[in-house]
Amino acid sequence: MVKHQPLQVYEKQVFVSFVTGIYGCRWKRYQRSQDNSSRWVCTWFILLCSSFLLLLFWAYFWLVAQNDFNEFNLSVYNRSGEWRDETIPILASTIVCFSYITFLLILALFHISLGQQLNLYWLHKIGVLATLLTTISGVVSVNDIWGDEWGILLISLQSTAPFLHIGVLVTVTAVSWLVAGYVVMVLLVYIVTLLAVYLAPLTFTCPCIMDRDSLKPRPDIIGRRGAPMLAPENTMVSFNRALQQGADSLEADVAISVDGVPFLMRDRTLRRTTDVSKVFPARQFDDASLFNWTEIRSLNAGQWFLESDPYWTVQTLTSRDRSRIGNQTVCSLVEMLRLAARANSSALLNIRRPPSEHPRYRSWFMDTLWAVQKAGISQKRVTWTPDTDRGRVRGLQQAANEKLSMEEISRRGITSLTLHYSKASYNDIQEYLANNVSVTVYPVNEPWLYSILWCSGVPSVSSDAPQVLRKVPYPIWLMSQNAYKFIWITSDLVSFSIVIGIFCFQNYHMIRWRINGMQNCNPEQIMLSAVTRQSSRDVNIMKEKLIFSELNNGLSSTEELSLYPENGYARYSHGGLSR
Repeated sequence: MVKHQPLQVYEKQVFVSFVTGIYGCRWKRYQRSQDNSSRWVCTWFILLCSSFLLLLFWAYFWLVAQNDFNEFNLSVYNRSGEWRDETIPILASTIVCFSYITFLLILALFHISLGQQLNLYWLHKIGVLATLLTTISGVVSVNDIWGDEWGILLISLQSTAPFLHIGVLVTVTAVSWLVAGYVVMVLLVYIVTLLAVYLAPLTFTCPCIMDRDSLKPRPDIIGRRGAPMLAPENTMVSFNRALQQGADSLEADVAISVDGVPFLMRDRTLRRTTDVSKVFPARQFDDASLFNWTEIRSLNAGQWFLESDPYWTVQTLTSRDRSRIGNQTVCSLVEMLRLAARANSSALLNIRRPPSEHPRYRSWFMDTLWAVQKAGISQKRVTWTPDTDRGRVRGLQQAANEKLSMEEISRRGITSLTLHYSKASYNDIQEYLANNVSVTVYPVNEPWLYSILWCSGVPSVSSDAPQVLRKVPYPIWLMSQNAYKFIWITSDLVSFSIVIGIFCFQNYHMIRWRINGMQNCNPEQIMLSAVTRQSSRDVNIMKEKLIFSELNNGLSSTEELSLYPENGYARYSHGGLSR
């Protein structure tokens, strides 16, 4: 009696169907192929990887740029004339696009691992291309509107580099599973990349990798325009909130009215922070200093904060706080200095000279000095910028608001600098401090940036968020050099061991052949092992040759030979051959 065997036995491949179905809309077995991917298909994979890397860079930028979100919105306002929180749509679109591209990349890596062709579905191709072009346009736009902000990336690496290194090391180590069976050129590129990752910490400059005994005192916190996250900037309620939140000093922007009264205003016009468009609609675009003090005092300087909610904090306010904020008026310099004097605090003044057509253009200095004297605050506790009219300033402290060489600082007799954090490198800070030049860095709103500057020895920082920084009793992470070196070397050795183990495991037959010679090894078995990562029709042919070779060598009819059964390929069972 003749026993018939099925010519082909298919095993269910649910996971493969899921991966190929979502990635390339190839849900059926006959739609899939294990032939080598064409150049066109590989091009789309390269575009997918490029989109992922660009989005990773873009997402990281906005993650660390939280320190300056309000500055970005102000830059957009200065161009458009309308206040909108542009960070919300940017963050939302970034999260959606990054999640989508990351998911596709994971599916692509599964394709490579399973030996499937990287046939990306046309709808996904449109999505990848749209995401790539949108991200590129976003980078170009930010570079045009907010180009100075790119510097925060290098500064943030002073805090995040050790942790990013571990993440990159894990990723590169895991990729070894995919590249272990590839040609020499691919392996060479991978090895060079791996060595670069191993040695990357040699280039790190991390102030918080230091001994605890070397840590300088906690930097003083200056309330920049008060506490503008909790109340309208440059108002009395804002300065009161800053002092309540533990600010050591107050900082304000000073302009001079047409009748010689110094008042506090950040912008050139009154449009953003007052209701001037309702009270004086024909003059809403005029310079703020071209109004007299009576007109300025009649404006509401708090309602805009409740309506625009620039820091997303209005919902945390009580009804009493909202009522008080809604009735705020523009603050004069005398009022602010009197508050600082009562609190035994100091003040940092950023003075904006009036335009040349202003009637107080030549007497603005005396107007400001008169206000300081009238407030009754000690002149030694008042610092102002910019560093002009030094010969006329006697008893007051002056600070330069630009980065200067030590030669220039010595020539001008400067003892204090107020610098943007992007212009205050670690080496510059150390040089200034070594020469007894005090440094104040602004704006510092995030704990990680505050921690970096603390470890760098900065004496004081100017912040929009004193309520956040006061909750940082210690740098968010501090590690000795010996401890970090141990972690670095140990992680490199573990990674190296894993990579060697993966290469040995995936090239076991080739290694055994080189060690023991060819006499006990089947040629098809050797070749099959060497190309397991690149499945094709030739691989299937070699599998068939290997099966028949084993049969011809006397394999027992009761034995079972199985080659890659998880992929549904040929197998021999109880005297029958099935495919």
